[in-house]
Amino acid sequence: MGIYTNVGFKPYCIWVNIVLQFNFTFIVNFNCFYSFTLIVPSVIFGGFLEKQVDELHCEQDGQVTVKKQRPVNLDLTTISMPATAKASIFHRVTGVALFFALTFVIWAWSESLSSAESFEFVKGLFNGFIAKFIAWGTVSVLGYHLIGGIRHMIMDMGHWEELESGNLSAKVSMALGVVFAVLAGVWIWF
Repeated sequence: MGIYTNVGFKPYCIWVNIVLQFNFTFIVNFNCFYSFTLIVPSVIFGGFLEKQVDELHCEQDGQVTVKKQRPVNLDLTTISMPATAKASIFHRVTGVALFFALTFVIWAWSESLSSAESFEFVKGLFNGFIAKFIAWGTVSVLGYHLIGGIRHMIMDMGHWEELESGNLSAKVSMALGVVFAVLAGVWIWF
């Protein structure tokens, strides 16, 4: 353990209490009046290998901050997420997509209810490819969001929380979402 001092450091102002926890990290408490940095290398202590805490900073108000040197990987294409993470993220994305799709749906309902001519206009609009694509996307997103919501409710009741059953339920919900999207496409276009 080495202490590297900044300007104004006084060793008698420090009270350091290092406690080994079950997650193999240090808790370091400081009572000081000046800023300093404490370097704690990884140590084998009592048969446990402790993780390295690179820098601990104690400011004038006694606030301790920890700076860890960790690898940073911001390229999301290289991260391999489990099926549960993909299903959860897709459920959130479909919720946001539903929010924006509702603007089209509400506009179409409002326009079709205003007069008979407006109803015919909206009806004619839904014969076009773009409107059918928007309708298919909205119904598909609604279907997966409903399937994912049912999965989350079942998990809230205490089922499918284990690793294997959670991964299986995520894969099944995504597969059902794809089947629902295909059936919605057949229903809308044919």
